[in-house]
Amino acid sequence: MRRAFVLLAIGLAAACVKNPPPARRAMLVPEIDGAWWNVTGNPMAHRYATERQEPVDFAVWQAADGCWQMWSCFRKTTAGGEEGKTRFFYRWEGRGPEDTDWEPMGIAMEADPGLGETPGGLQAPYVIRIGDTWHMFYGDWVNICRAVSDDGKTFRRIVQAGGRTGMFSEGPEANTRDVMLLEHGGLWYAYYTGRSEGTSPVPGWSGKVWVRTTSDFTRWSDSEIVSFGGQAGTGTGSSECPFVVKLGRDDFYLFKTQTYGDYDRKSDDIRRRGLPRTSVYHSKNPRMFGINRDEDYFVGTLPVAAPEIVLDGGQYYIFALKQGSLDGMRCARLKWVERASRN
Repeated sequence: MRRAFVLLAIGLAAACVKNPPPARRAMLVPEIDGAWWNVTGNPMAHRYATERQEPVDFAVWQAADGCWQMWSCFRKTTAGGEEGKTRFFYRWEGRGPEDTDWEPMGIAMEADPGLGETPGGLQAPYVIRIGDTWHMFYGDWVNICRAVSDDGKTFRRIVQAGGRTGMFSEGPEANTRDVMLLEHGGLWYAYYTGRSEGTSPVPGWSGKVWVRTTSDFTRWSDSEIVSFGGQAGTGTGSSECPFVVKLGRDDFYLFKTQTYGDYDRKSDDIRRRGLPRTSVYHSKNPRMFGINRDEDYFVGTLPVAAPEIVLDGGQYYIFALKQGSLDGMRCARLKWVERASRN
């Protein structure tokens, strides 16, 4: 009996050597690389200015003449008129990602109610360049819309067959917004956030990240939820400003914000609400970053809000709202460091 046990143990040991457990391969995770620098302030030289105004979600890109553009959604202004819907796009110009104090250029775009856009409802632009055309995607409080440009500065809206700019939406109460696009496998993936009303075990309105795909910006797939719940929570602001970065062939990273970490401008007493927080997820599948399941996707958090990731000259940069206040944007270098993967 003892001899049999010894032989069994030797056999198991040999099998382990012959078929060792799979090694934990390395994966890359994002990390802020050095100090931040100031990119914009909070300009008051426009007709809708208030002491409470805040530049929030924004986009960054390079125009045809080489100048860099930043367009931001301003809120808490006198535009629009209805409470909460007080928004428009403001723009700045800079010489590059490492330039500081970009030049304010004034109001760039306002909502057009004649095309079905909500007055004061413009939200979160995003721009991609394809050939000699710049495509801007933005929210109008209800829908995702598109505009195009020949120079990367002046945009004209694309009006749909029904005479409106709206291309798709998660519904009139969903506040579909914060769209960004990523090309993969011959398709454009449009990631965006909004809210939908759930039932048990998560009743009430909840924030989610959706995706739709297209090859021509005209025909769009049905929406799919790609991220919801887990450590980020399920509140209406739990999946703000989604941004997806693709590294290599099939490594995808979703950044989504839970809090801006801003402060209350309604009184003289500035009460900070803590640091901004953006959760980061990794996936091999651009259609799934975890639904009430963090362990296979969540890689950590960054103390930033509304991040935009830019690659220029081989260097990654991260633009974000300023920390501790909502009075402009900042930028830092971003690096990708190795860490043992979950698998």
